[in-house]
Amino acid sequence: MKKTNAMRILDGLGIDYEAAEYEDDGEHELARGAAARTAEKLGVAPETVFKTIVMRSEDKEVLVFCQSAVSEINLKKARQAAGCRELSPVKPEELLALTGYIRGGCSPIGMKRKFRTFIDESVILHERVCISGGQRGVQIKIRPDDLVRATEAAVTDLEL
Repeated sequence: MKKTNAMRILDGLGIDYEAAEYEDDGEHELARGAAARTAEKLGVAPETVFKTIVMRSEDKEVLVFCQSAVSEINLKKARQAAGCRELSPVKPEELLALTGYIRGGCSPIGMKRKFRTFIDESVILHERVCISGGQRGVQIKIRPDDLVRATEAAVTDLEL
């Protein structure tokens, strides 16, 4: 497997992780069961698969949120955590230019710039969680504390 930028960063930080490849079916809409299919392909519990959500505040700050893919993000809690009045999702066509990643392959680790990152507190309930490895069909299995360290994230309640 070719190393992604996210993997190179984890290697540089001395963080232990496992990279897993799976067949990407091209369907990345969570409402259509993408998280459950990914979990099944990886042989992990669906609640351990964490999605990366990139949003923009009213003053155009780009913010990153990581949430269990089986849960919806609570925008009120996300706004409180980020200290902003408005949040709107970044359009899929803007994602690559902003982060260096495409939809379905957006990792919270190794974006083009360092953005403030928030991870839902449910992350601590798991021994390991899966995040995008930085390309479609690649996931990184990582300990929650290492994910927090690598992203310099705030851990907070984001669940609906």
